[in-house]
Amino acid sequence: MSMKKVFVAGHRGMVGSAIVRQLEERGGFSIVTRNRSELDLTNQQAVSEFFAAEQFDQVYLAAAKVGGIIANNTYPAEFIYENLMIQANIIHAAHATDVQQLLFLGSSCIYPKLAGQPMAETALLTGTLEPTNEPYAIAKIAGIKLCESYNRQYGRDYRSVMPTNLYGPNDNFHPENSHVIPALLRRFHEAKLARAAEVTAWGTGSPMREFLHVDDMAAASVHVMHLDNATYEANTQPMLSHINVGTGVDCTIKELTETVAKVVGFQGEIVWDTSKPDGTPRKLMDVSRLKSLGWQASIGLEDGLRDAYQWFLDNQTSFRG
Repeated sequence: MSMKKVFVAGHRGMVGSAIVRQLEERGGFSIVTRNRSELDLTNQQAVSEFFAAEQFDQVYLAAAKVGGIIANNTYPAEFIYENLMIQANIIHAAHATDVQQLLFLGSSCIYPKLAGQPMAETALLTGTLEPTNEPYAIAKIAGIKLCESYNRQYGRDYRSVMPTNLYGPNDNFHPENSHVIPALLRRFHEAKLARAAEVTAWGTGSPMREFLHVDDMAAASVHVMHLDNATYEANTQPMLSHINVGTGVDCTIKELTETVAKVVGFQGEIVWDTSKPDGTPRKLMDVSRLKSLGWQASIGLEDGLRDAYQWFLDNQTSFRG
């Protein structure tokens, strides 16, 4: 059996690097990657020439401009422009060079701000988006619709997966613009080293959030890519081609914070600053469709946090920040 030639776009990111690890473990794939200095994914001509020269069997589109609330609010033009360009260039180049299989990675922020909980795939385009990351969400929705449109018009097999909140190796641990898990891991680690008596956490700790280890996300991505057409199509209507990926289980921010403190070994007190905002009360993905397609998450939160913390300890010299 010949090796499948696969392009993983965004291989240096948290999800892209996990997909590369997953494919290497499985074997049977010739994996092609390019960093930003080698290939500018926002450059249509460069991407077209690259695809024409390489002739891929499969493409994982994990490349994106990403960031937290502050970055999304500060640079909305970059977030919508760069993500639209990357997606349009790769998806069209894949089609133009007869790549039949592509997997596009989106985000749970595609769903309306007030979507019912847990959020089902059918909630897409049923309401107003969260204003802070609307440009990013609009780009991700466009990516889903690009895949859908090439499927409808040309019979392509371009699939989309929407992850919940991800964490794990290669996460961003920058003190100002990281997400909640890396931020907490770093804060408790530094508090432990400083022998601090207490750590202050924002809000009441009552909001519910769902977290998925990135290795589970990569495993789900490879699983969805390799579902046979009949199985996949039975679960995705033509105008509803995306699949949620999550654990289907959430926890309070208080529970998360206490688990991080335990994993890091912080012995002090956690103080809640209730003057700070809590954000949305709950964000949980409905993962029943993915379960029906034969996949569910296997890495528990505490085990996953231990893995993420170990990665942080092994790599912290590279992000003093």
